[in-house]
Amino acid sequence: MDGATPPRGTMVGVEDPCTIAAVGAYVKLLRAARAVVGAVEPRLAANALTTTQLGVLEALLHKGPMSQRELGRKVLTSAANMTDVLDKLQARGLIARCRASSDRRSVSVGLTDAGRALIEALFPRHAADIARAMSGLTRPELERLAALLRKLGHAAAEVPGGACALAAKEEKDHMPG
Repeated sequence: MDGATPPRGTMVGVEDPCTIAAVGAYVKLLRAARAVVGAVEPRLAANALTTTQLGVLEALLHKGPMSQRELGRKVLTSAANMTDVLDKLQARGLIARCRASSDRRSVSVGLTDAGRALIEALFPRHAADIARAMSGLTRPELERLAALLRKLGHAAAEVPGGACALAAKEEKDHMPG
C-alpha cells in the first residue's frame, strides 16, 4: 500500500460526472435528513410516538377517517407495518378501527377523543421543531428544496436513467462529429 489518497471529488471505479454528483447529493440528503429527524425526535419520544405513528395521527387529523390501506399509502409504510402501528395506537386508545358494513375486508381508521386531543396539542409543536431544524434555509430556499425533492421523488419512482442521463445523452447527440 502506498497510502495515497484519491483526489477530493473522485470515487474509485466511478468516472461519470452525473454518477459522482448523484452520490454526493445522496450522501448530503441522508445527512441532512438524519439531522432534521434527530432534531424532531425528542418531542416524539417524550410522547412515546414513532415518526410513523405521528404520521398516522397527523393524516387522520388533517384528512379524517380513512382505510388502513389509504393510511399505509399516505405514510409510506407496508401493510404489515401499518397493522403493527395501528395495533399500538389502538392499544393506547388513540385510534379506533371499524369494519365497513358494505365490505367487511375494508377497515376504517379514525381518531378517538384522546387521539385527537394528543395530536391537536402535539402537531403545532412538532411543526415548530421542524421549522427550527430547517431554519438554516430561507423560505424561498425551502420552497425550492420542496420542489426539487418532489421532482426527485417522482423521478426515482420512474424509469431508470433520470434527467442527468437524459441531459448527457442530449449533449452527446448535439456534439459535432
